[in-house]
Amino acid sequence: MAVSKSTNTYNRQNWEDSDFPILCQTCLGDNPYIRMTKEKYGKECKICCRPFTVFRWCPGARMRFKKTEICQTCSKLKNVCQTCLLDLEYGLPIQVRDAALKIQDDLPRNEVNKEYYIQNLDSQMSKFDATQPSNMALKSKGASDLLVRLARTAPYYKRNRPHVCSFWVKGECRRGEECPYRHEKPTDPDDPLADQNIRDRYYGVNDPVAEKLMRRAAAMPALPPPEDRTVTTLYIGNLPENITEEELRGHFYQYGEIRSLTLVPRAQCAFVQYTTRSASEHAAEKTFNRLVIGGKRLTIKWGKSQGRQGPNDKSETLPALEPVPGLPGTLPPPPPAFLHPFPPQMPPPPNRPNDFFNLHHYAGPAWGAWGGVAPPIPPPPALHYPSQDPARLGAHAHASAPQT
Repeated sequence: MAVSKSTNTYNRQNWEDSDFPILCQTCLGDNPYIRMTKEKYGKECKICCRPFTVFRWCPGARMRFKKTEICQTCSKLKNVCQTCLLDLEYGLPIQVRDAALKIQDDLPRNEVNKEYYIQNLDSQMSKFDATQPSNMALKSKGASDLLVRLARTAPYYKRNRPHVCSFWVKGECRRGEECPYRHEKPTDPDDPLADQNIRDRYYGVNDPVAEKLMRRAAAMPALPPPEDRTVTTLYIGNLPENITEEELRGHFYQYGEIRSLTLVPRAQCAFVQYTTRSASEHAAEKTFNRLVIGGKRLTIKWGKSQGRQGPNDKSETLPALEPVPGLPGTLPPPPPAFLHPFPPQMPPPPNRPNDFFNLHHYAGPAWGAWGGVAPPIPPPPALHYPSQDPARLGAHAHASAPQT
């Protein structure tokens, strides 16, 4: 084991030995059968410079090997992952979390003060729960709206991809598809994200990732209420598949009295209607880009006004389109006989539903051919059945016929 000269001031009793690392879900990977190598006192912590147990593993297929960078004492002090140094609860940089919760960083930067501070902190941490952060400011502070809007709801495994192959950039890589590194164009060296420092990320200063997230939070869209005061319905989208109406009602009843809740499982959406406009505005303000159910961030929108959903509204909003050249023009209007089959001076035809000829003569276009006089109605045809045909019955039919 190679250690620096600064570790000579430590007693071996202060060196850290652990059985399992403190990692976030992204760094741990999606493989449930992960294998790790453990090296006792393998390297120095990049924050406190004392030896600690180093863990190394592969988070998944086609991923790069990762290892722990800081000791568990420094990890519990900031409640961060030992590898990526991001917050374990929100998955955000320390600078963003401290700015949202208004936490002042009072950690010592001097080597002597840092050693004394870490020694006292180890003795205090042995008396408390090891699964909780040792910083009392993190325990007392609650969730912030900024943290809820920026927090990741699912692991981001893309961060575990291999690095860019430097030989491929030079055009000298001969491995081809067997190369474990990425054959992609590297990022711009002038990009601030290409220059990241572990110490700056841990202390929350000059972190380019945190500055990018803060700019994203400032540019996030808002959800203004509609001008129509009668709209009290909210559209809820991106719902989980197995969510029930009772669970959804349990998340929205706290903002006001609900008049109706309609769940559409096929479209994975729902409509929540409140009794008052103030309750719907309060629910939209508290849930827009903040509500997470089943690992999914729900989409919150205002419902449409009922008075503006007719065809008149669509004709007003749609722009007038130019006619297509080469198509025939509009058809001429029909003659008056087709528009008014019944002259106004004549009474309507009698109600004879069984008379086919009545419907034909009165509804036809040639109504005015008789000068306003109703045409004669022919008698209905006589009923004839094949079984009563005289030629078929013969003499027996004449004999059985009644004598008159």
